[in-house]
Amino acid sequence: MMKLTKEMQKKVEENMGLVGKVISDKIHGLDTLNFYSYYDLFQIGCIGLCKAAYSDCGGTFSTYAYRLIWNEICDALRYGVKKSKAEQLLEDINSIQAEETAAPSFETQVECIETINKVKKGAPNGIAKGIDALMMSVVGGYSCKEIGKRLHMRTNIVTAQMSKARKYLRKIPELNDLYFTGDAV
Repeated sequence: MMKLTKEMQKKVEENMGLVGKVISDKIHGLDTLNFYSYYDLFQIGCIGLCKAAYSDCGGTFSTYAYRLIWNEICDALRYGVKKSKAEQLLEDINSIQAEETAAPSFETQVECIETINKVKKGAPNGIAKGIDALMMSVVGGYSCKEIGKRLHMRTNIVTAQMSKARKYLRKIPELNDLYFTGDAV
């Protein structure tokens, strides 16, 4: 925790207008920020101003303080964007999970598995192993690490084969039709 002397406090009080100047100079489209209001940014800028007063080494204070205020605001904006993206990602994941909970019909599942088994017979060996791994993952709920142990393969190889198998299966018209109608497993 930083404790300001009376002299430092006076310097902060004399330069409070600098915070508003930094915001007006640097922040455009404040209404597009969903996470910080002007007053939030002003408070964040005041923290930067206090840091400038605390660590002032001489020279022109206003120039030094301007940079520290702007850096403090930038850090907060980066954090806000990162947090906002994380929240958006969480919302996306939740909506995807909600869509996935709608189970396809039993007939569709059987048809999908039969089609996959037919495709697997004609697929190259690596792709066939990847299809087996996908089935273990989707139907059995196994992780790549567990699948690797069961199939006596390294996890990265299992992951690569599953990726190749997914790519291969996307090219199969019958599965593609099931996949894009939302009925696939």
